[in-house]
Amino acid sequence: MTDVVLPCLNEAAALPWLLSRMPDGFRPIVADNGSTDGSREIARRHGARVIDVPRRGYGAAVHAGMLAAGPGDGVVCVLDADGSFDPAELPRLAGPVRDGAVDLVCGRRRPTGVRAWPLHARAGNAVLARRVRRATGLPVHDIAPMRAARHDAMLALDLRDRRFGYPLELLLAAARAGWRVRELDVTYRPRAAGTRSKVTGTVRGTLRAIHDMRAVLAR
Repeated sequence: MTDVVLPCLNEAAALPWLLSRMPDGFRPIVADNGSTDGSREIARRHGARVIDVPRRGYGAAVHAGMLAAGPGDGVVCVLDADGSFDPAELPRLAGPVRDGAVDLVCGRRRPTGVRAWPLHARAGNAVLARRVRRATGLPVHDIAPMRAARHDAMLALDLRDRRFGYPLELLLAAARAGWRVRELDVTYRPRAAGTRSKVTGTVRGTLRAIHDMRAVLAR
């Protein structure tokens, strides 16, 4: 069984579709970051394990989910809970890690349209990804919010960022550790109707994420 960590904050509109698409052999763990819209109850009704994460922040939610995961088959995936990614693509990402071909698979977002990934967010992501390539040599073009890795190896990286810098810190730490990293295209859709991304939904949210990631680069 492969655990799937789903960081969640007020994603009630997306969870039914998302959890119904979870492939056989993949076990969802919803790391709830203080939802007030019934997300926890909806997740439980759809068969997910739910853990409460009092500390706010994307990295805090993912880290708590990582601690709750396992033992399973040794592989853990991370997937946004907003309905922008299709869980049906998870086996394609987890497979190379399970087979020992690579240490980390990152999903490179291929948006279905401008609504899925606004230009301001796409541009900020491209700048950061280019810096990562130059600094580390990793073949990445996206600071990926969808990924798969070995569970024990992820925890051994001892990532410390608890905000939006977490995915960037992961890439930098993976490079330092000599990980084999592969990037695979994944479809990126608009979020569930009536919801808005905490990052890409506003310019302010994007700037906050870039600020967190620049702080990681500075460290």
